[in-house]
Amino acid sequence: MTKFVKKDQVTSSWYEIDATNAVVGRLATVISKIIRGKNKTTYTPHMDHGDFVVVKNIEQAKFTGKKFHDKIYYRHTGHPGGIKETTPQNLSEKNKTEEILKLAVKRMLPGGPLAKKQLTKLKIYNGDKHPHDVQQPKVIDFENLNKRNIVK
Repeated sequence: MTKFVKKDQVTSSWYEIDATNAVVGRLATVISKIIRGKNKTTYTPHMDHGDFVVVKNIEQAKFTGKKFHDKIYYRHTGHPGGIKETTPQNLSEKNKTEEILKLAVKRMLPGGPLAKKQLTKLKIYNGDKHPHDVQQPKVIDFENLNKRNIVK
């Protein structure tokens, strides 16, 4: 019989990733797996036992090809004719570079209340400084995971 982890047995770790020259899509896939808990052997789809992820230097993350200019994010206001669109270039001009990665990770998670709860475990910061040094996050060397993770 498959043994499921109970809520009181769940332990969360903290991870830190430096996004300098990192490809946004590849970074988002690694983060979404950690946030959902798919990197653990005790993964259960209906429970939240993922880990916290701190991403720093997000303003230096890169897109490959022409995606920075051509990729379009759509959202709808809920009113007739209320479709809105934006690009990563527009978001970075408005100093919302953390929204680019947050949207990428959000769209890799399944829809529903559990995904919203898991997305709160993602902490994104511009620059090297973040207030989560107290948690002593484990550093993930994103560049050495795969040679295509970094754009030079």
